[in-house]
Amino acid sequence: MMYAILDIETTGGKYNEEGITEIAIHKFDGHEVVDVFISLVNPEKEIQPFVVNLTGINNHMLQTAPKFYEVAKRIVEITENAIIVAHNAQFDYRILRTEFRRLGYSFERKTLCTVDLSKSLIPNAASYSLGKLVRSLGIPVSDRHRANGDALATLKLFKLLLDKDLDKTILKSVIRAESLGELTARQLDMVAALPSETGVYYLHNKEGDVLFLGKSRNIKKRVNQHFTGTNPLNIKLQKETKKVTFERTGSELIADLKAHEALLRLRPRYLKNLRGKRFTHGLYSSMNEDGYRTLRILPEHENPNPIGTFRSYIAGVQFLRQISEEFQLCDKLVGLSEAKKNCSKYTDQNCLGACIQKEQPMEYNERVFQAIQRYSLTSKNILLTGKGRNIGERSAVLIKNGIFKGLGFYELNHQIYNPQVLDAIIVPVKWNINAQHIIEHYYRKQKDFKTVELKS
Repeated sequence: MMYAILDIETTGGKYNEEGITEIAIHKFDGHEVVDVFISLVNPEKEIQPFVVNLTGINNHMLQTAPKFYEVAKRIVEITENAIIVAHNAQFDYRILRTEFRRLGYSFERKTLCTVDLSKSLIPNAASYSLGKLVRSLGIPVSDRHRANGDALATLKLFKLLLDKDLDKTILKSVIRAESLGELTARQLDMVAALPSETGVYYLHNKEGDVLFLGKSRNIKKRVNQHFTGTNPLNIKLQKETKKVTFERTGSELIADLKAHEALLRLRPRYLKNLRGKRFTHGLYSSMNEDGYRTLRILPEHENPNPIGTFRSYIAGVQFLRQISEEFQLCDKLVGLSEAKKNCSKYTDQNCLGACIQKEQPMEYNERVFQAIQRYSLTSKNILLTGKGRNIGERSAVLIKNGIFKGLGFYELNHQIYNPQVLDAIIVPVKWNINAQHIIEHYYRKQKDFKTVELKS
């Protein structure tokens, strides 16, 4: 999907008599800018004084600037096969069409308005003017009321709106409007257009509905496997897929969470059997008769309220082995040893003797508590920040009182310490046990992200 993020500055004046003084267009493929055109334009008429005060553009600056007919071809080329995206798109599109009409050319493009999209996807904003809206969202912006400054602000806003568009209404409406035809012969081209990066991919049918989705550390490789695979599912996907879209996430955790959320919302035709629990076992703690805190991996369906969840018994046991070594816990008390007396670690001097009551319960239980605190989300108010989609960007997963609340992306570190800006950056996600399990799984790995403590 190609977009032309556009902003125009004009002379002001009577309706349909305005002239363009500056134009900025960023051609955006949904993930990165692939072409840019920025130019002052000589409108061949006077600029209204209030516009000079607002933009800083005056008549003297435009004397040597190209006239509209000199930049018209470039505008046609950069917007070809693209959807024009602008803040109050009706205005910018009208101005462009008027200028082209004066040249005897009919300029027609599909448009998307970020004012309308913002009202739908950010319904409680105090204002939908570009300046106030982007400031409320913590989007860095400079050169307000100049074409490129406003175009860049609109681009960043549009990226945020795409992130918030969990139901894919933006993409779906555009896909349905396109004439797609059969894509069997184009599958290699479809794969070639995909990035070899981490993210989520969506396979669409001719109506734009999602047939299948998945997450991968290499989107291009994974989709290629679907198009070359010979199992019954891949054969169906090869016949029915008419479009492939994707979201880069940078972070594998974000990709996993986005894929799970999209699975619940979009209900892909060929993933109906993957909506159950993603875990089978849980970590449980209890006090034994001698006052020592024990740990066990047990079937989750038989035991409610686990400290943490695991996709299998083996995965849970591996975690117990890890914390037993790290915190010098007793293998017998964490269920890794069935010795009648002391565990083998005591013999090797790697256990302090809780198994035979040589270590005081209070001292031992404190280390169990430390282990749970380190690897459990319980009662924590934190952000898990990791790699973003581009250089300079970071991803964030918000945990409040131990519960997953949402995710997002940010550019400036100070944004995440401002509660209002943080709320704007984070896309709320309805809690469910599988999303919580996904985060716990990554949190126990303790890699590829940093933990930022938040004020409770």
